[in-house]
Amino acid sequence: MAAAMALVRGVRFGSYSIGRSRSLIFNSLQRRGIAACVDPSIGLTDEQKEFQKVAFDFAANEMAPHMAEWDQKEIFPVEAMRKAAQLGFGGIYVNPDVGGSGLSRLDTSIIFEALSTGCVSTTAYISIHNMCAWMIDTFGNNEQREKFCPDLCSMQKFASYCLTEPGSGSDAASLLTSAKLQGDHYILNGSKAFISGGGDTDVYVVMCRTGEKGPKGISCVVVEKGTAGLSFGKKEKKVGWNSQPTRAVIFEDCAVPVTNRLGAEGEGFSIAMKGLNGGRINIASCSLGAAHASVLLARDHMCVRKQFGETLSNSQFLQFKLAEMATKLVASRLLVRQAAVALQEGRPDAVSLCSMAKLFVTDECFAICNQALQIHGGYGYLKDYAVQQYVRDIRVHQILEGTNEVMRMIIARSLLTES
Repeated sequence: MAAAMALVRGVRFGSYSIGRSRSLIFNSLQRRGIAACVDPSIGLTDEQKEFQKVAFDFAANEMAPHMAEWDQKEIFPVEAMRKAAQLGFGGIYVNPDVGGSGLSRLDTSIIFEALSTGCVSTTAYISIHNMCAWMIDTFGNNEQREKFCPDLCSMQKFASYCLTEPGSGSDAASLLTSAKLQGDHYILNGSKAFISGGGDTDVYVVMCRTGEKGPKGISCVVVEKGTAGLSFGKKEKKVGWNSQPTRAVIFEDCAVPVTNRLGAEGEGFSIAMKGLNGGRINIASCSLGAAHASVLLARDHMCVRKQFGETLSNSQFLQFKLAEMATKLVASRLLVRQAAVALQEGRPDAVSLCSMAKLFVTDECFAICNQALQIHGGYGYLKDYAVQQYVRDIRVHQILEGTNEVMRMIIARSLLTES
């Protein structure tokens, strides 16, 4: 809790103390009262409002001015992320004894929503990094926690989550990457696909097969960059998420110490899924930030763009569209926050709510951003306008962390098994 209080008091913020003026998003909220209905600070505690302001300020000052350049030049903004880590954003829900901020899942969602207004792609990577740090903190022993977590929380080192393979996407339990025990090492062979940060990061949390077919034969090991037998594929060319590199991660007789295994043999799939429950809330929160920014951009464009002798804001059709966008945004935010609380409390509905949040929010927020682009007309399709980047960056949120089709399967299974 001490780290959380440090956030509130601004001790760790350097030049981004909470006493500074509000971010561009908050200034926009103040300029036009109609946006108060989508104010993301409504319902939050004073403490949550304070670190939300800090996240918005960081997004506006350190991320938004560079968002287009990072996208176009495919820059992995290491120094910007390390600045975020100085604010406590490198291990938001990691325990303070190993350098984390010790905040809740709801607090984390609030922060990622705010950061994502400045750059979805970078925030999404930060969310994956946080998930990996949490997995080591939660399932690692004290030696593993002390070895890996401090450098991850400070972002002196970066982490990647390695589950998906070329032949096992949604059917994750069918993964083939093998880990054969030889003495005090596992010898890994296989490959992982679509790994965020792959090749540029330092720590790889890898799900691999140590036993029988199916989920019970999967274990989780931490592989460090520089390990003999670890290599990477080409950097993928993507529609969005261009501020984070994506590569295949390849293991060829890669020897990993048994001491790098998280939990017991056979617990890897469970560890992976528990990580993803939080990851689904995180990625939905990143979608919220993009949608929130897009609603404000669409509103501001409507107030200045003239057609047929009047501003677009006088068109009842577009007024209704804007109202629908705002309603979907607020409904999405409420669902994410409900799921975050359920996960924090360990409630029996947590897994289903995380899946519902990921399904509903990533679908609806993409629709919001896409509608905002439409309201911009031809200008929305130009890279001079930020709305197109929000559209490109959040499209993948409907695919990763479990596709939205898999989310439907999880929700339906819960309903049918409980009936």
